[in-house]
Amino acid sequence: MEQHSQGPALPPARGPVSAAVQEYLLGTGPAPSDEAVTGADAWGDDLQLALYLCYELHYRGFVGVAPDLEWDPDLLRVRAAMEQRFLSALRAGTPVHDSLDDALGEILVEPVDGSGVSHYLRDEGELWHLREYAAQRSLYHLKEADPHAWVLPRLWGRAKAAMAAVEFDEYGGGRPDRVHARLFADLMTDLGLDTTYGHYLDAASAEVLATVNLMSLFGLHRELRGALVGHFAAVEITSSPGSRRLAEAMRRTGAGPAAEFFYDEHVEADAVHEQVVRHEVIGGLLEQEPRLAPDIAFGIDATGYLEERLARRLLDSWRAGHSSLRTPLPREMNHIP
Repeated sequence: MEQHSQGPALPPARGPVSAAVQEYLLGTGPAPSDEAVTGADAWGDDLQLALYLCYELHYRGFVGVAPDLEWDPDLLRVRAAMEQRFLSALRAGTPVHDSLDDALGEILVEPVDGSGVSHYLRDEGELWHLREYAAQRSLYHLKEADPHAWVLPRLWGRAKAAMAAVEFDEYGGGRPDRVHARLFADLMTDLGLDTTYGHYLDAASAEVLATVNLMSLFGLHRELRGALVGHFAAVEITSSPGSRRLAEAMRRTGAGPAAEFFYDEHVEADAVHEQVVRHEVIGGLLEQEPRLAPDIAFGIDATGYLEERLARRLLDSWRAGHSSLRTPLPREMNHIP
């Protein structure tokens, strides 16, 4: 089999399921058993990493892993079992609104308590907090918009045209230097972080893995297209005010011009995207498939649920003076040598 050499290296395993997935990817062992998957904690490091490894085969893959394993039947069977564990936990744990209007209404209003991660980083965050936040978020932002692109073939008409327009902006409007993933890499450079794709996978928490896995889960399943649109709506609607606070945090700490620019760009772009997603993507989809309204609401609510789990991980760690990463970054290093 052809060997792939363009993606990152496989990270260390975090338990028996992720270890078995790694061995299978490298051709040194069997795929995980159904019993191992069933016994794994749906929110734990082991299952979330194993699921992330399977999903990453649909993006850039890993060094030494054959590209044709992307559609390996045994691996897909194991992935389906892990997805079922994850999706069942999501449905059981997510507080779901009674209607799509209620779900949208809640995220359209800024929380009055101002106790979120972006508030903390704006008001109290130090440079090391910002560096940790960027390292965690790099698992998504270095492939920003890619998980959402999976939904394009599953839409048509107004919804498809509007979604494609938003994605075009995410990919820089035809300018490679303005691709949002490129802009985030520039932010990471300002913060003294390694910009290699997947570099911080081993350091990332299970909570942030779950937020990225959610996008891949929704994006790769046609039956979950409504949930993916709901997820995208939640991201775009809440992005602009959060990005404004993060831009202020970057300025206050002297993080650098590229670090400021990334979030300044999202303040403007996502304010426009929010209107397009609500009125054209969601509106167009419901015009064609009104039965998907509960799925869209679920996508919104599940996104909020996982973001709250991640926020608790970050804020509990930082307020206790601890790193939120599995492998802390050197706090004294402000620039890559």
